Amino acid sequence: MSKRYTITAALPYTNGPIHIGHLAGVYVPADIYSRYLRLTGNDVAFICGSDEHGVPITIKAKKEGVTPQDIVDKYHAIIKTSFEDFGISFDNYSRTSAKIHHDTASEFFKTLYDKNEFVEEVSEQLYDEEANQFLADRFVIGTCPKCGFEEAYGDQCENCGTSHNATDLINPKSAITGNTPTLKETKHWFLPLNKHEEFLREWILKGHKKDWKPNVYGQVKSWIDDGLRPRAVTRDLDWGIPVPVEGGEGKVLYVWFDAPIGYISATKEWASRVGKNWEDYWKDEDTKLVHFIGKDNIVFHCIIFPSMLKAEGSYILPENVPANEFLNLEGNKLSTSKNWAVWLPEYLEDFPNQQDVLRYALTANAPETKDNDFTWKDFQARNNNELVAIFGNFINRVAVLTNKYYNGEIPQPGEFKAIDEETLAAVKAYPAVIASSIERYRFREGSQELMNLARLGNKYLADEEPWKTIKTDEERTKTVMFVALQIASALAVLSEPFLPFTSNKLKSILNHSELDSELTWEDISTKDVLLPAGHSIQSGKPELLFSKIEDETIQKQLDKLEASKKANEAANKKVEPQKEEITFDDFTKLDLRVGTILEAEKMPKTKKLLVLKVDTGIDTRTIVSGIAESFSPEDVIGKRVTVLVNLAPRKLRGVESQGMILMTEDESGNLVFVNPNIDGVSNGLKIS
Repeated sequence: MSKRYTITAALPYTNGPIHIGHLAGVYVPADIYSRYLRLTGNDVAFICGSDEHGVPITIKAKKEGVTPQDIVDKYHAIIKTSFEDFGISFDNYSRTSAKIHHDTASEFFKTLYDKNEFVEEVSEQLYDEEANQFLADRFVIGTCPKCGFEEAYGDQCENCGTSHNATDLINPKSAITGNTPTLKETKHWFLPLNKHEEFLREWILKGHKKDWKPNVYGQVKSWIDDGLRPRAVTRDLDWGIPVPVEGGEGKVLYVWFDAPIGYISATKEWASRVGKNWEDYWKDEDTKLVHFIGKDNIVFHCIIFPSMLKAEGSYILPENVPANEFLNLEGNKLSTSKNWAVWLPEYLEDFPNQQDVLRYALTANAPETKDNDFTWKDFQARNNNELVAIFGNFINRVAVLTNKYYNGEIPQPGEFKAIDEETLAAVKAYPAVIASSIERYRFREGSQELMNLARLGNKYLADEEPWKTIKTDEERTKTVMFVALQIASALAVLSEPFLPFTSNKLKSILNHSELDSELTWEDISTKDVLLPAGHSIQSGKPELLFSKIEDETIQKQLDKLEASKKANEAANKKVEPQKEEITFDDFTKLDLRVGTILEAEKMPKTKKLLVLKVDTGIDTRTIVSGIAESFSPEDVIGKRVTVLVNLAPRKLRGVESQGMILMTEDESGNLVFVNPNIDGVSNGLKIS
């Protein structure tokens, strides 16, 4: 029986493009789930949109010298297009700057305000005197009061995932000026979460939510057990939805309050466009509401938003919140500020028509129960060893042999042997197996079951060897190819949630559009024949489903990451402050000469020191230099160098050093010699 589902995916901040961490954590699993539900005949509203009122947007606008509207317009277009190009099948992708959202969020606030669900308080908030503004959430950075992470934001610690207020931070600093903020009184409205604590305890802890993921249930339980406190729903800012009641002048709705209402406004927008009733998807108890999020949003979707919905009184509550953990990149935490990421628009440009390769790699290595690591080598291996060698290889052999032996027409099978019947029975079992994985939000497991179906096909062909039996038993070959084509047809349907572009290609190769009716998920388990005898597949050389990815392609991606890492290190490298002023007479005391290193050797029992013999033009002298970790003795012999010759001698490890070689660091942090333009000049030349 068909069911109704409202599926939401976390609203991405419009201050930058989407990267693989977002895809693995939220959007790929949500898309797999939504596509599967549609395939199995359910009524689905898959909803998302751009979160355009977050403080990171105003910070980005300040840095770039543009307005927040400029930022959100730019990145909303980029994000929406890249989602479409990647095949994320939203029924509606909206934005929180839309009028329908402003109206919906304002109405929601006023409903709770009129029901006296808010507490009005005058409290002390962090204030930047130089910037002349209050500091909300991401305008503040400090030490997390729970885990001690020194770069926690004012609303949340990205290290431990704990949500808090800006005033909870230890040693807070303004993200605008870097100053230590002061405390200043301001009036705000608060949602008293403590009032809803018993409801949450009954609904989640004593209710039926123990089937939620352990990371979700555990984090929610911890919050409730620690005791809930009122949380501000307004803030002092000029970017956002104005507070729609008297006394709200100069204030906007807090983004955590406004953003989840974006799911509702986006559903309204969609329903109006397609002629449906939006309330069926948010207020009908027969509708199943599921939120797909990352673990940093667990508290907002499991405690705060349900409390808002409960306080309003007419909305359904989420059935499940299958939050994923974080995805790392090449052993390091993904970081947008450090450009340590694989950005979706760049991937689509670098790997044209290979959306499904990334979808598969991210799903097969999904951070469902713990943080996982994406590496380009694993991405390459998943493609070459699984998609190409197993899935693609099976389909290619089936299509090539069908065209070669039967001019592309499905042969009439003869008598089925036990192996044929067993194989066809195994194929019929896969829809239920894969469905079970998807319905339990185990998408990684489901992707591997799909690959097992392709393995079944490969093994069947390898065991039955139709390329041999065609010479000895043509009737047997017809049966084998008929069975192999049924497996291929099952793959075309069951791969759709995981590999939608591949599914479409395979359906085209098999000419599914020419069948009497479109094959459904249920058909794979109930029909004895998926592709009937006499049906013709695509003629000619079949299109390859996947192509091998070469080492050079992967190396380019690794080089890009390395370049990004070095650029970030250079950009964030602290420049030493200017030393105390000296007079011109002080400067003239320095005697800098051109010299040549004649000999060099490691100083025994040290890591850093080289003992050098240097011809200064005045004499040959010994200089001890701490460069052994960057240069071997052989590297420096014959080097022309700049020498400070009148530095007072100093003993290092018993060796008297009679000067100093001038060195510095390049942008990558490597030691380099400070060399003047000394071609054709003699040792001893004075540098002035």
